[in-house]
Amino acid sequence: VQLQACGGGLAQPGGSLRLSCAASGSIDSIRAMNWYRQAPGKQRELVAHIITRGGRTNYADSVKGRFTISRDNAKNLVYLEMNSLKPEDTAVYYCNAVTYVNNYWGQGTLVTVSS
Repeated sequence: VQLQACGGGLAQPGGSLRLSCAASGSIDSIRAMNWYRQAPGKQRELVAHIITRGGRTNYADSVKGRFTISRDNAKNLVYLEMNSLKPEDTAVYYCNAVTYVNNYWGQGTLVTVSS
């Protein structure tokens, strides 16, 4: 499985960004997709999670009500819609794919929230 993330950039506090993650390769083996983030000097943390089949989602408490993870199975894309952004959302965001036997990571995309 290969993952390609994009959509990061600079946003003002209160603004919005949408991240995309394109998956290729053994798509049918993917059971769940996640977005993680890692801020400078901090550990990588799980932000949002979606089950590939069924679409059940889960979010970190810090982003609930502001971020939405979704998927387009036909296009092999996973999105992270980020609204009401805060400076503390500044981080490198990574998409992650989970299969029964492995864990795959895309390259990070930097999100900076600043006025």
